[in-house]
Parts: sequence; C-alpha cells; structure tokens
Amino acid sequence: MSGAQTLGALLPAVPLGLALVGLLLPQRSRAVAAALGIGGAAVALAVAVALVVTLDGAATDAAAGWADFGGLSVSLALRLDPAAALVAVAVAAVALAVQVYSVGYLHDDDRYAPYAAQISLFTAAMLLVVVAGDLILLLVGWEVMGICSYLLIAHDRRLPEAPAAAVKAFLVTRVGDVGFLLGIVLLGISAGTFRIADVLAHDHDAGTLTAACLLLLAGVAGKSAQFPLHTWLPDAMAGPTPISALIHAATMVAAGIYAVTRLFPLFDRAPAALAVLGVIGAVTLLLGALAATAQDDIKRVLAWSTVSQLGYMAGALAVGSPPAALFHLLSHAAFKALLFLAAGAVIHAVGSNLMSAMGGLRRAMPVTFWCTAIGLGALAGVPPLAGFWSKDNVLVVAEQAARHPTGPTAAWVGWLVWITGLVGVALTAWYAARLLLRTFFGASRAVTHPMDAVSGDAPATTPAHTPAGAPHDPPGVMRWPVLLLAVPSALLGFAIFVGPFRSALALDESHLDAFVILPVALLLLGAGLAWARWRADPAADPATGLGPLRPAFARAFWLDEVQHALVVRPARALGRLARRTDERVLDGAVEGTGRGTTGLGGALAVLHRAGVPRAVAAVLAGALLLGVAALAWGGAT
Repeated sequence: MSGAQTLGALLPAVPLGLALVGLLLPQRSRAVAAALGIGGAAVALAVAVALVVTLDGAATDAAAGWADFGGLSVSLALRLDPAAALVAVAVAAVALAVQVYSVGYLHDDDRYAPYAAQISLFTAAMLLVVVAGDLILLLVGWEVMGICSYLLIAHDRRLPEAPAAAVKAFLVTRVGDVGFLLGIVLLGISAGTFRIADVLAHDHDAGTLTAACLLLLAGVAGKSAQFPLHTWLPDAMAGPTPISALIHAATMVAAGIYAVTRLFPLFDRAPAALAVLGVIGAVTLLLGALAATAQDDIKRVLAWSTVSQLGYMAGALAVGSPPAALFHLLSHAAFKALLFLAAGAVIHAVGSNLMSAMGGLRRAMPVTFWCTAIGLGALAGVPPLAGFWSKDNVLVVAEQAARHPTGPTAAWVGWLVWITGLVGVALTAWYAARLLLRTFFGASRAVTHPMDAVSGDAPATTPAHTPAGAPHDPPGVMRWPVLLLAVPSALLGFAIFVGPFRSALALDESHLDAFVILPVALLLLGAGLAWARWRADPAADPATGLGPLRPAFARAFWLDEVQHALVVRPARALGRLARRTDERVLDGAVEGTGRGTTGLGGALAVLHRAGVPRAVAAVLAGALLLGVAALAWGGAT
C-alpha cells in the first residue's frame, strides 16, 4: 500500500477508533472526551492535508477482498483523487471547529462525553463516504451518518421538539435510502461487482442505468434535502447549534451531492436522470430561498438557505459540471459553518433563537457581527468573498449549457437552472440582509427567558443554558473557531487562481474569467429592498412587506402539512389497523384457542371427578363384571 493509500485508510479509521473509545467513557468524563474528540478531528485534518500534498494532482485506487455474495464481490476499496482530498479537508476542518466550539457551548451539559464521541463517529462516516472505492463501503458510511444524525439531533432531551425532529430526520432520509440501496444493487448486479471503478467502466444497459440513477437520486434527495424529501432539514434545528453546523456544512447534506459527483460518469450517460435532477434542484433552490425570507428563528433562516444552496449544487450537476458543484460545496461548507457557529454565539448571548428578540448587537458583539457579515456576504455572493466565485461559476456553467448545449443535458434544463439561480441570487441577498439588520442593527429587542417556575425547564427557543448579564462576544473557545472559519469564507474564492486547487477540481479557465454583471445587479436589488424596508421602519420586520405571501413562505407552502396528510396520517392509520388486527384477530385466535382448551379440560375434569367411596365401588363392580364375563366365556368354550 502506497503512502497516499495509507493516508486514505487512516482518514476514517482515526476518528472511528477514538469515537469507539469515547463511547465507552463515563458520561461525566468531559476532559478525556474533549481530548479524544478534538484530537481525532485534528489528526483527520492533518491526514487530509497530507493526502492533498501526497496526491499532487494524481489519483490512486486500492482494494482488498472483503466478501462475496453469489458471485458479487464486495471489497475494502479506496478511491482517492485530489477532489476527494479537498472534500476530506473541508469535512475534517469543520469537524474540528465544531468539536472545539462545543466545549464552550455545552459547558454545562452532563452528556457531553457521548455527544463528542458521536460527532467523531459522524465525521468518520462522512470521511468513509469520501474515500470509499466500493459502493457497499460507501453505503456503510452513508447509513452510519443517518444513525448519528438521529442521536445528535435528539441530544438535548429537555427540548420537546428534539426527539420528534430526530425521528423525522431518520425516517425521511430512510425513505430515500431505500431507493439508494436499490440503485446500488442494480449497478452491482449489472457490473458483477460493487467496486466503483469497475461499475463506472462497465457498459450498462440504458434502461438499467437510467433506473439505477433515478433510484440513486432518491437517496440523494433524502440526504441532501432536495424536494420533496427536504422537510426534515429545517426541523433538525432542534439539535444543538454546533450539530446544525456539522450537518449543514460538512456531513449529511454534502454526502448526496458528493455521491453524484463520485458517480457522475453514470449520470452523464443517463440524460433523463440529469433532467430530473435539474428540475428537483431548481424547485429546491427557489423553495428554500422563499421559505428563508419569512422565518423568525435565526437557525431556520440558515437551514432554509442551506436547502436553497443545495439546489445550486444539484443544478450544477444537472448541467454537467461536477467541478462547479464541488467548488460551491467547499465554499458553502466554510461560510455555512461560520454562520451557524456565529448564530450559536448570538443565541448563547441573548437566550433565544428568535430575531424578534435580538437587535442592536453590533456594538455588544463586534467579533460575532463582523464574522456574521462575512458569512452572509459569502452566502449572498458579494464579491470578492468565496460564495461569489462559486455561485457565479454555477450560473456561468448553467448559462453555457443553455446557450451552447454540448453534453447530455438538454438546453431547457440549462435555462431552468440559470433563471432560477438568478432569482435565487436576489432572494438570498434579501434574506441575508434582513438577518443582518434584524440581529445586529436597530434597537435591542432582547427579552428575558426565565426558567419555567413549575417544571424548571428552559423555554423551547432557548439553548441548554440561558445567559446571564448583557450580551457579549463568546469566550475564546467559541470565538476562535468562528474567527478561523471567517478566513476561508472570505478568501477561498481566490484559490481558483492557484494551479493545484484549480486542477484538483478540474475547473475550466473560461468559467473563471467570466464576470457576470446580472447576478451582482440582482444581489444589490435584493439587499437594497431589504435595507429600504428596514430603514423606513427599523422596528418592523422587513418580511411584513411580503404581505399575504408571508404565511405561505413561512410555512414553506405547507408542504410539511401536505406530507403529514398524504404520508404520515395514512401510515399511522395503517399502523393502528395492523395493531387492531393483531390484537383482535391473531391474538384473539390464539387466546380463544387457549380458552377453549381450558374449558374442555374443565368439562372433562368434572366428568372424572367423583367421591372416593363411589369410585371404589365402581372399580369393584367393574372387576366383578369382568370376572363374571371371563367365567361365562370360559364355560361356553
């Protein structure tokens, strides 16, 4: 095994090993748990950086036999290339920031030890997806992430919505994972192996390939929160804020996009699947952006923005540009982790998730303000921040696919992605400006959130601990991760001018030099409208300008309610019917048989029950009759 292959194997192995050790620790072993969690993420980051340097633009594969199922081989395979190494760096860097930040954010949590270990396991699972060279191995990491997301979203058991959100995330993503599993099975049967290199090289039947790609997209829609399986992601905000950063920036939602880039040669030969992905991405992009415009919970604004940005990534894939999708994935990982951790600092300071309870924090929290401004600028695509370059790149490739279609993508898909992407630019600028103004400018709207006098529980909108005193910037252990994430959020876009980075993502130079005036104009329009509305009445929410559309946007067009009516309620009704059938029919038959047997036994017992004198007389009479019969029979013979 070469040096690069050894590093690739260590990437998931190190955090996995330390996670297993951490899970065995007593719950109150904070210091040891923190050392294991931070140490595992730090080592993973160092290994990922070393892998980037070792690969030096090359790619390598390695495989060892693992199992064989009826002639279908499953291997412990690694598939390493520069793009995978860059994604691994992003995953490990965000995981390290989250581990360090969590030490301060959850300083009074008595279940910190399993929490830190579960983050390490989450990180290991995502890194396994990144380096896996076998579809079954990729599926293992894929499913472990689902389990970890359930555990981490439900971590704070004092919040009544947390368990329900965790169950929802688990079940919705499982729906998509059924399709993902079936797609993997189809590809494995068609190629005779699950090794990714062989699956990509195999000449699949067109029908089989299209069906497999569509099934894979079901899993992608679940993990990467694409319409219609996006509904779990905003509710997942019930989890601790650092977990929101981890899920939204480096794991779970990134996994689906990355899986498509990994298997893109298959999608490139299935135009129907790319068309479906384009429609899904466009709907997701607009749906997330519109929903973000009307939220009051700061974390839900960021959650819906993640849904929208994932739509950009899916759109880039649909128009045939995995490099553009990966570039935006890396950029998004930096600024979205920054925004969630900065939002956590605000929530930690004011004791509420609601922007209506914030305001005027710019002077009290200057570090958090400037970091949030950088993150929101990158999210909106303000030049020259990271999001400007990556989002502009998506728009350029979409426009080129629309005007000069050369690949398998139909021109109408390019037009759809480009137009919705431009609309998304204006909407993103609007809700990003609204968040910044409502949170950090104007008069303070802070309200106290006392502990409930009866139950002693914190209100549902507060973090695990309500702050005391005036709002202020977080302590160093929470402040430094935010400051460090601000650096790539601001400067990552300039990496496109660095040869190794550009070649690692296979970016086309014609895309890098294109400067599109229209997106910048739309950005200024969106931000300007939000500012003008706020300027007219700083005490009012700019979202009031949405008028009768606001309820529809705030409830994301009631798709959750539709899902509840069409899926959840019928499933529960079917479950109740099955339970009644089991209790009344199956259990009734079994219990009825038992009761009948008992009754028959009782009747026979009555017949056999008699007094001792009568029984003795009956036995003697019977013996006498038998003797007489014997004598009569003998005399006759």
